[in-house]
Amino acid sequence: MINRRNFILGGAGVLAASAAYKFDWLTELKKEYPNVLMLIVDDLNDWIGPLGGHPNTKTPNIDRLAAQGTVFTNAHAPAPLCGPSRASIMTGLAPSATGIYGHVRDNDIKSANDKAAQSIFLSEYFKQHGYHTAGVGKIFHQRVADGSFDVYGGRVKGFGPYPEKRFKWHDKRTNTDWGPFPEKDEQMPDYDSAQWLANQLKQQHDKPFFMVGGFLRPHVPWMVPKKWFDLHPVETLTLPPYLKNDLDDVPDIAKRVTELPMMPTTEWALENGEWRNMVQGYLASVSFVDACIGTVLDALEASDYANNTAVVLWGDHGYQIGEKSKFAKMALWETATRTPLIIKPPKSSSAKVSDRPVSLLDLYPTLVKMCGLPANPANQGNDITPLITNPNAPWQHAALTTYGPNNHAVKTERYRYIRYEDGSEELYDHQNDQQEWQNLAGDVDYQEVIASLKAHLPQENEKWSAVSYYEGNAYFKQLSDKASK
Repeated sequence: MINRRNFILGGAGVLAASAAYKFDWLTELKKEYPNVLMLIVDDLNDWIGPLGGHPNTKTPNIDRLAAQGTVFTNAHAPAPLCGPSRASIMTGLAPSATGIYGHVRDNDIKSANDKAAQSIFLSEYFKQHGYHTAGVGKIFHQRVADGSFDVYGGRVKGFGPYPEKRFKWHDKRTNTDWGPFPEKDEQMPDYDSAQWLANQLKQQHDKPFFMVGGFLRPHVPWMVPKKWFDLHPVETLTLPPYLKNDLDDVPDIAKRVTELPMMPTTEWALENGEWRNMVQGYLASVSFVDACIGTVLDALEASDYANNTAVVLWGDHGYQIGEKSKFAKMALWETATRTPLIIKPPKSSSAKVSDRPVSLLDLYPTLVKMCGLPANPANQGNDITPLITNPNAPWQHAALTTYGPNNHAVKTERYRYIRYEDGSEELYDHQNDQQEWQNLAGDVDYQEVIASLKAHLPQENEKWSAVSYYEGNAYFKQLSDKASK
């Protein structure tokens, strides 16, 4: 039969194989090399059924996928912001290695620094090793980098559709708003993306495929058709845990890094009676995108590729829905960094759960290993396929999230340790404080714990790249402006 080396070496090996054997070698390749279907959900926190992040969540299709694969309950983003998180995942390099700490234009990623210039995007790597690559929607920060996919189905600009006038929140510096709009699912870009993916799965592909769909909701505005709001009656909803003086024991830099003057606060939401409506808007948006995911999963199950396709679902970071008085991502606390990660291997239908700490940076080496391709030595993440096989396998790694130069969060199964560029620290014991309400960094009894967690901090902290930008608050605007001069 055709060997892996011929496939991996590309066209020359394929031609040799086709001449040497009297059968359809492409069919044999499709049998030997699994397809990959990767679904990305923008701003999706742990409010999905498999993670139990909210009691009123309704995500039957994500639940269905979770019942067939491994759910990573302790997965975290490389950065708590779309641009740097997605750039990290697609290059296989940490933000501290590329200097991409803020947003970045898709085509500028490889201009960030020398390491970024030498990187091979995840989709490119599969393409170079014989795969057909196809994508739609928001995959990188904007769309996709030029040439990174064989076929790209496009993305509507922005996060609309938008009503003529804002409903509740009128600060034009943010898309944040909430309420039922528009009338029909067919008016939503995510509906179109789901249909595009379904049509791709109906087609006959002459090579294994690497297919990616980037969905926009639940990114703000939390606006989807009314039927999704009706699925979550506002009077029945549970509000997230909230402590008014939550930030009294965090260092000053933590407040500066997370200051978001354009966003509502929980105090505002309470005073104006909007918190439940905001929770409803987020839950409705999650249920809507879950239905879009269901369309794609149905198409896969009805296709010729159902039994040889790895399915991966992830969000690009977490999102705070009132915790720590924030309605945003952009922080190094649990609710801003934790995000879903579900991996269903090809030919797998068994549900598994792993509590080991993993990073979305681990996706690149994991998918490469799962598909039998040679490892990319530049990857900085860890191969987590051992945890897919055995969710409780020994694991010495921690999940690292970076938000600006020398600002890092280290997450293990029990602890979250945050260290800022000025040396300030936070430490939370999730065994006793899942809400991260008590900062233990100054407690003498935890200094050995802190010392052990420091070992996971990155040794390199590249300067802010000139191609990266973020003006969400004064702290980051100053860094961004300085780098661009």
